[in-house]
Amino acid sequence: MSTHPAVRFFDRATPPHIFTLIIMTGLGALSMNIFLPSLPAMTTYFDTEYRVMQLSVSLYLGVNAVMQIVIGPISDRFGRRPILLGGVVIFLLATIGCLLAQNIETFLIFRMIQAVIVVGLVLGRAVVRDMHEEAQAASQIGYVTMGMAIVPMIGPAIGGKLDEVLGWQANFWLLLILGGIVLMLIWWDLGETARTKSTDFVAQFREYPELLTARRFWGYCLAAAFASGAFFSYLGGAPYVGSEVFGLSASQVGIYFGAPAVGYFFGNGISGRFSTRVGINKMILWGAIITVVGLLISTLIFLLGYGSALVFFGFTTFVGLGNGMVLPNATSGMLSVRPHLAGTASGLGGAMMLGGGAALSALAGDVLTEGSGAMPLLLMMLTTSLMGVAAIVYTIRREAQVTKA
Repeated sequence: MSTHPAVRFFDRATPPHIFTLIIMTGLGALSMNIFLPSLPAMTTYFDTEYRVMQLSVSLYLGVNAVMQIVIGPISDRFGRRPILLGGVVIFLLATIGCLLAQNIETFLIFRMIQAVIVVGLVLGRAVVRDMHEEAQAASQIGYVTMGMAIVPMIGPAIGGKLDEVLGWQANFWLLLILGGIVLMLIWWDLGETARTKSTDFVAQFREYPELLTARRFWGYCLAAAFASGAFFSYLGGAPYVGSEVFGLSASQVGIYFGAPAVGYFFGNGISGRFSTRVGINKMILWGAIITVVGLLISTLIFLLGYGSALVFFGFTTFVGLGNGMVLPNATSGMLSVRPHLAGTASGLGGAMMLGGGAALSALAGDVLTEGSGAMPLLLMMLTTSLMGVAAIVYTIRREAQVTKA
């Protein structure tokens, strides 16, 4: 049962309203993808090559993963509120730097600094865990990340229209305005939720073995990493499959590409509604199985010779649906293994998901060659999904052993 005071909107003496958490976490997702349609125009503006311009994505992800490891321990030491406020201020300054950059090197430096906005995602989850017990935390994380699921569906469309009408800089002006709104929301609404703080970093690092040697923590981390790995594989290979295998135009690929996001939205809704009632382990297991079933059916259809773009992209909805059930609950699980290290666990778990997913995304691009068809990508997604099922089954059994002991 929560010992925090009741939530009151715009009251810094109470924990934040869920609206603040949704907007706070959504800004990071928007910062990642809103400018993607502008990459060709930005390549011309900075007089560089497209592969160099793409570093604005890969470098951002790399810094993002590293910062997830660092932010958690810092917030466990100093609290959630000051780190969130500082992170958003740095994001705003970096966004101004992106707007003022006159060459690609300067832009990429400020773009990497923009990755600090990951504080919203890492500490948004930690704040929820501070406020609620395990099952209810999973429910609340489901609602928070359901808001994030909308961003990948609408972000690139908004960015493309802004670029067409006002130029690529309009995307970063929008991020600057939204960042200012998020800063005000945090300032006025987000009271400190970390009840206990570590005394110093040395003492905190001494506690790392307690987290890193917890098998349930690794079980939940691996369940989340393998589940998201299927989606990251899709991100790396689906554009190639759509354009080269099925001959779709860029606009058609863009429409089909959002299929997992639709499933993810509903999966998060299911988590928000049923996690408290059903329990996180069952939700993770069902979500992982749903992903496997969808990919298995798709693979069988392709093996029978009836594969098509509609089949391939349509069944990836199951990947999003399963992820929406797995990720909020697995996140709540990894944060609940050692609640006093919730910030550290959130950062480390997030870094594992992002780092592993980025590697699978790159691998997906390598296995797809001319004439290979969609099968290598389907098999990769199916394999990582099966490993996700194995991870949660192991975790459930481990928990049962601990309970009996």
